[in-house]
This record gives sequence, C-alpha cells and structure tokens, in this order.
Amino acid sequence: MVLGTIDIWVAVAYAVVIFSLAQWVSRERVGHSKDTSDYFLAGRSLPWWAIGASLIAANISAEQIIGMSGSAYVMGLAIASYEWMAAITLILVGKYFLPIFLKHEIYTMPQYLEQRYDSRVRIVMAIFWLGVYVLVNLTSILWLGALAINSITGVDITTALLALGIFTGGYSLYGGLKAVAFTDIIQVILLVAGGLMISWITLDQISGGGGAIAGFNELINQVPEKFDMILSRDNPNYMSLPGISVLVGGMWVMNLSYWGFNQYIIQRALAAKSIREAQLGILFAAFLKLLMPVLVVLPGIAAVVLMPDLSAPDQAYPEMMKLLPVGIKGIVFAALIAAIISSLASMTNSISTIFTIDLFSHISKKEHSQKQLVTIGRVVSLVSLGFAMIVAKPLLGSFDQAFQYIQEFTGFFTPGIVVIFLLGMFWKKTTATAALLAALGSALLSLVFKILWPELPFIDRVGLVFLLCAAIGVAVSLAKPEPLSASAVDVSEVDFSTTATFNIASLATVLVLSGFYIIWW
Repeated sequence: MVLGTIDIWVAVAYAVVIFSLAQWVSRERVGHSKDTSDYFLAGRSLPWWAIGASLIAANISAEQIIGMSGSAYVMGLAIASYEWMAAITLILVGKYFLPIFLKHEIYTMPQYLEQRYDSRVRIVMAIFWLGVYVLVNLTSILWLGALAINSITGVDITTALLALGIFTGGYSLYGGLKAVAFTDIIQVILLVAGGLMISWITLDQISGGGGAIAGFNELINQVPEKFDMILSRDNPNYMSLPGISVLVGGMWVMNLSYWGFNQYIIQRALAAKSIREAQLGILFAAFLKLLMPVLVVLPGIAAVVLMPDLSAPDQAYPEMMKLLPVGIKGIVFAALIAAIISSLASMTNSISTIFTIDLFSHISKKEHSQKQLVTIGRVVSLVSLGFAMIVAKPLLGSFDQAFQYIQEFTGFFTPGIVVIFLLGMFWKKTTATAALLAALGSALLSLVFKILWPELPFIDRVGLVFLLCAAIGVAVSLAKPEPLSASAVDVSEVDFSTTATFNIASLATVLVLSGFYIIWW
C-alpha cells in the first residue's frame, strides 16, 4: 500500500505536533529540578481526563488494532468481549483496588508487595516484571508495530523498527510520565477519529453509499454468524473464546491482572491528583472501552463482505485502509502510529520506574539525590528501548503469530499474580511464603496443563490455575502462619465509597453491556 503525498504530510505533521507538545509539557519551572515523583508519577498531578486517555493509549497498539481486526475477520463480534469485559474490570479496579494503592502512596506494584508481604516478594516480582516488560511486551510492541508499518507503507521492517524506537526515545525520555500522559490526549483523539472514519467508510461501502447505519444492518444480514457473542462448542473458534467462560471464567483473571496489577497500566492512576480524579479517569477509560469495538472490530467484520478472500486475517485492517480517500488515509495511519508510540513510551517509563524504585534504590547502599535517580531512570529507559530494538527480530521474527505466543506466555503467570494481590489485599492471614509459592505454582501448573491437557481452552486453563493457586495460597498461609507486615494497610481503614457520578456511570456501563450480550447472545 502506497500513501499519497498528502497522507505522508499528515503523518509528518502529527509527528512534529506530538514531539513539540511533549517538549512543551516537559518543561521545568524556573529553579525547579525534576524529582522521582515528577518523572515517574507526573508529580501526582494528573487530572481525570489525562488518566483515562492515557490508560487507553497505553493499552491500544498495533497488535490490538490489526490483531483484533484480524480476529474479528475470523470469529466476528465475539472478540469484542476482551474490550467490553475490560470496561467492567476497570470499574472494579477504581472502586476496590485504587483506594488501597493510593492510601499507600506507592510508586510501583512491587513496592506495594513489600509493604504487604516482605522484600523477597518485592525483589522477585520486580525482576519478573522487568524481564516480561523488556523481553516480551516492549519487543512485541516494537516488532509488531514495525510489521504494521511495513504492511501498510512497504517501508523496510528494520527501518520502521529503528524509526519507532528513535522517535519514542526522543519524545518521552526527557519528560517522563507527564509527557506521555498529556500527549496521550492527542493520541486518543486521533485514534478515535481515525477508527470512526474507517468504520464509517467501510460500512458505507457495504450499503453502496447508503450510509453507515444501513451498512451495519446489511452487514448483519449478510454475515449473521459473525454477530454471535457467546460461541458454542461446535464453533471452530471455541478454543480461543470458550463460550460462557468469557463472562464467568478466566477472562476475569486476565483482565484483573492487566488492568489492576500491571505497572504499565496502573501507573497513570497512581499519578492522580486524588482518589476522585483517579476514579473519574477510570470511568472515562471504561467508556472508551465500550467504543473500541466500533473502531477496530467492525472493520474486521466488514472485510468479510468487502474482501472475503484475504490470504491472512491480519490483512483485514490494512486492506480496509486502502478504501480510504487521500488525506483521511493519512489520518488513520497517523492514528496507528500514535497507538504504537504511546504504548512504547508507556512501557519504557514503567520499566525505568520499577528498576529505579524497586531494584536500584532498594538494593544500593548509597544515598542518591532525586536528580541522580531521575537520571538513572532516563538511562534505563534508553537502554531498555535500545536493547528491545536489537533483540526484537531475533526473538519474534520467526513467529507467524507472535501475538498469540505472547498471550500464551504471559498467561502462565497471570493467575499467580492475581492470587497474591487479591489475597494480600483482602485476607490478612496470607503470608509472604504463600505468595511466592502461589506465583511459582502458577507457572508450573500452567505448563503441566499445557502439556497434559492440550485440548483445554487457554482462558479456561487460566481460570483453573487461578483457583488452584488460590488454594495453595490459603493452605500454605494456614499451615505456616507468619506475622502481618507492620506497614500493611488494614482494608477496614480504607474508604471504598464512591461518588454518585461514579455509581450512576458504573450502573449505566453494566446495563449497556448487558444489552449488548442480550442482543447478540
């Protein structure tokens, strides 16, 4: 696919604007030097709209946009469960998890684990998260982003990879989380605008110029099987989305781990001005999650009608982009680049935060100034980005479906992570030893089930391993009690109350989602 001259200029204009905005947001007041709170948590000053936008911008990248459209091409609207169930998960995180984290005034998830358990849990989990973030998440965003650019523009993959890494470093390295969060507002506006344009134009094509609503009705009439939300056992895609399990099974575990206990995501909420701002930001993100299937799933389903003979499902979104007129094509391409850049910047910032706060500051015997710690954070961001650029192709270049392999890998650890947080927050008797054994058991049990029960759907395996890890955590805690950490917060002291706005919006979200599932059950 070749972009027109106007499209290229639109993309270039986006790059200039976003880079300039990042530098402007990052500027320091006269006489003030950035400290760790400024760099890693934006001075704990983020308003709700920046939090919500940044949560979504960090979440959505090339693998979600192109991968989810490709999945929609194959399995239809059912893939939207990942987005819609996340909306409810976000509300639970805002009501029950954020009040605990913000009462601790923590920087990182491993820091919370030390306060609740001990330093062993903090160090082990910090090393684990750094390994996953650098070797799995950061490399996958870079590699799959470069593949997306290659498929759309024809630019060499290595060149695309280098361009993404260099631009990300230049735009986010100096300002830290503040630069990322405030520029994410532009990223999300562009993402939503681009997604709506491609959905409208593809649906209009299906209706023969009769408009998007007519096109949507025609799409339902032509491919009604693509609008089943709950897949039956005889569906060829049941192993990927095993029926009712998307509502009551392992998907909850995956969503809670991602949205509630993932530094890469939750760091934005930790940087809020207040708990109320954080909760409003969570609500904003939940609303955007309701909208995401319109932006990325509908184009994939539309491609079934418009281009039924694609050689690979992941070609659906790039092929739909070809239908766009010159200029608008550039906007949608810029939206895709925005999603990739935002995710890369968010990931490098989280890597530097965990390394600096949880490993360097914790292990180093020397006292370091705030300026030195910020410098270390910047160096770590740069090194992690450079390392990921070097190893991305060797690690992922041989995989035809890299994103699926990544999901499978992280799913080995997700159940244990959710167990140690949930038990740690809501059951005082949970011990540090039990937490470590639950985390270890998650990987071992997942591997055993993968080998001995290969026909068990991935989501069901995650749910089953979660239950077993919870049993391990409870059994070990009861068999070998340990004193509660003196710094652990008693949840009876935490204010879990929410505003009327939060409660009404939460109820509306649940009702809307219930309607979706009732209509397309």
